[in-house]
Amino acid sequence: MIKKQFSIKSMILCAIFTSLTAIGAFIRIPVPMVPFTLQFLFTMLAGLLLGGKRGSISVILYIILGLLGLPIFAEGGGLAYILKPSFGYLIGFCVSTFVIGKVGRNSPTPSFKRLLIANFIGLFIVYLFGMAYYWLISTFYLGTGIGLWPLFLYCFLLAVPGDIVLCLLAAILAKRLIPVLHNLKLEV
Repeated sequence: MIKKQFSIKSMILCAIFTSLTAIGAFIRIPVPMVPFTLQFLFTMLAGLLLGGKRGSISVILYIILGLLGLPIFAEGGGLAYILKPSFGYLIGFCVSTFVIGKVGRNSPTPSFKRLLIANFIGLFIVYLFGMAYYWLISTFYLGTGIGLWPLFLYCFLLAVPGDIVLCLLAAILAKRLIPVLHNLKLEV
């Protein structure tokens, strides 16, 4: 007998987090170079509440929908978005969601500390992918190049304080929502 991979509940929760990530792209604070949005909050919550596999599937679905042309990214959508320097952050969201889910949800009732550590690991992954991609696209595709200090300043220092707050908020929310998911039998 083939084990059922996704329940209807799992698919609905993945779709909800795909939608929340899209909504998060439009809740933003203008910062030079890379816009600060709430996408990271929702991708962290996807990993913490859905687990690594299903959480990252919700982010992959979000990226696919945006690349197909739906204007759900922070600056539009379409296949050409791959050539935007900020696309690396989207790749980072996907990888970090998987890792956050694996680290944060290794037990049915993770501690706040574990959830927070998972979020900070995810934060590191997002910035690693985002900054590396930004530098590569700026240097090799756009031909404008960017020095290490401006890259660090605009793509990390200006945005990371807000993301640290989002890491704390996601850990607080997940600590409260994980038992609710257990009680409602919405385990994925």
